[in-house]
Amino acid sequence: MIRIDTVEKLREAVAGARARGATVALVPTMGALHEGHLSLIRHARGQGRLVVLSVFVNPAQFGPGEDLDRYPRDIDRDAALCEAHGVDVLFCPPVEEVYRPQARTWVTVEGITRGMCGQFRPGHFRGVATVVVKLLSMVGPDVAVFGRKDFQQLRVIESAVRDLDLPVLVEGAPTLRDPDGLAMSSRNAYLGPAERERALAIPRALGIACARWQAGERDPAILLEGLGEMIERAADRVDYFGLFDADDLVPLAPRAVLHGNPLLAVALHVGTTRLIDNVQLGVDLPPVTPSPEAAS
Repeated sequence: MIRIDTVEKLREAVAGARARGATVALVPTMGALHEGHLSLIRHARGQGRLVVLSVFVNPAQFGPGEDLDRYPRDIDRDAALCEAHGVDVLFCPPVEEVYRPQARTWVTVEGITRGMCGQFRPGHFRGVATVVVKLLSMVGPDVAVFGRKDFQQLRVIESAVRDLDLPVLVEGAPTLRDPDGLAMSSRNAYLGPAERERALAIPRALGIACARWQAGERDPAILLEGLGEMIERAADRVDYFGLFDADDLVPLAPRAVLHGNPLLAVALHVGTTRLIDNVQLGVDLPPVTPSPEAAS
């Protein structure tokens, strides 16, 4: 593995690999790597691809009062994990390498950024779309891999790539979970034991909805019966919990006729930690298997 911190050296490394016939895959991250990230690396390595992993805590996607300053950082640990799991190029640029002084150009994806997390984190997806488009320009990968846990982010990136005619295939990898069902996230490190126990309401509620869907239930009100209250009891604040169209992320009404495989998504706060999670009903595996009584 080689470790690079400038765009110039990154492009030289990728050009050399391409000259040898390599297919290039990019895994963008903000570091603090965990098993979920490692699963993205394994996904990216498919078919013998050369893997570029970026570690960049992107200030443009953090709003005022969010956790930019305390976001976990340990680049040496991240580098050791990358080397052990087959990353070929680790790109860890400083902020000034990504955002030049007096930068004036931003990427804004409209429509699908208005709801869900976009409603509660204004400017967040402008920062996400901008940094991802910049990374795609810097690396020029054939494939870019993102986790489905950040489902709205995945849709935003797919839209940007399609609308800007970028020559890259965006692949979404399944959410990886701890044995208790909680979706893996770098922010889980903020949770104390009691807070983590409360956070387990998330996979439990999603698991019950999955079981009801598998049993043939298609009435949104019955699919979610009792689950909103479960989420409310566990959280200090709920940003959203509900069903959304999986393509355009429009919220589905309680009496909507469900078509395809809707997305059940949640964002909530436990203590000072904001957690998000989702399942696409009929597509994703249940986070946990509920008891028959709980699912009924």
